[in-house]
Amino acid sequence: MPAFSASAPGKSILFGEHAVVYGKPAIAVPVRQVQAKVIVTPKPKSQPGNIHIQAPAIGLDTDLLDLAPNHPLAVAIDLVLSHLKLSYAPGCNLRITSTIPLAAGMGSGAAVSVALIRAFSAYLGKPFPPEQVSALAYEVEKLYHGTPSGIDNTVVTYTKPIYFQRGQPIEILHLPASLTLVIGDTGIISPTAKAVGDVRQAWLADPGYYEGLFDEIGAIVQQARSALESGQLEKCGTLMDSNHALLCELDVSSPELNRLVETARKAGALGAKLSGGGRGGNMIALATAGEAVQISDQLLEVGAHRTIITQIGAQS
Repeated sequence: MPAFSASAPGKSILFGEHAVVYGKPAIAVPVRQVQAKVIVTPKPKSQPGNIHIQAPAIGLDTDLLDLAPNHPLAVAIDLVLSHLKLSYAPGCNLRITSTIPLAAGMGSGAAVSVALIRAFSAYLGKPFPPEQVSALAYEVEKLYHGTPSGIDNTVVTYTKPIYFQRGQPIEILHLPASLTLVIGDTGIISPTAKAVGDVRQAWLADPGYYEGLFDEIGAIVQQARSALESGQLEKCGTLMDSNHALLCELDVSSPELNRLVETARKAGALGAKLSGGGRGGNMIALATAGEAVQISDQLLEVGAHRTIITQIGAQS
């Protein structure tokens, strides 16, 4: 039996994070410069069900049976087996590698789940279609984020720019021109579940106020879709700035994120905002191709842990 492998990219949310959890739309794009990869290698002489997992990035080197039942990797494997109505799998090694920053708003958990589900289902002779991969990855996302919207597993699975709204059909965005994005990492680990949970508590305490903010963010997303699909990049930038201001009102930004956002704007970005759960992690800036390197250099100068320049186009 041959080895099987699969990979999945990181992601960035252009518009609509947090509000998307409450039924509002959001726009997200894949970021292929960072990837999660899973390789499944058979162990022909091992006992059935003997699965060994290596994930060097998190210091994991153990058998599946030694993982807690609710560990995200164990849950992903069990979901595949359950869907195929199998009690166990032929013995194998699972090696997981990833260049996606952890707890930084770039979909690292979703990417690992998607890559694992794809590789493991292929190893078992039943490679899952995208909709099944995304659905199972969403179940794993609940362990990472508590009440996920589903946007991470969707954009990571389909690897296209998407307009996403919970409970609605997935819509792929077709862009008339490439987008150049500069991603700046604060270097601050910030689990999405914590930020999402804090917003939920604030919403429960004052639903009217927060519903108003979510409505404003949803309206920005709709305007942004129109601007993106018609190539109005300057308008997209202005809308990114407005979206960031509302995320600040939700109290999910941070001094470090605000410094990077402001630096990007001063360096020539068309617009900039935090991306993902916030409180750390990453921000994004929309740039012209000619300004991207300058913006990246300025972000690094004021303390960005790392930067990524990526292009998103109609064929992404």
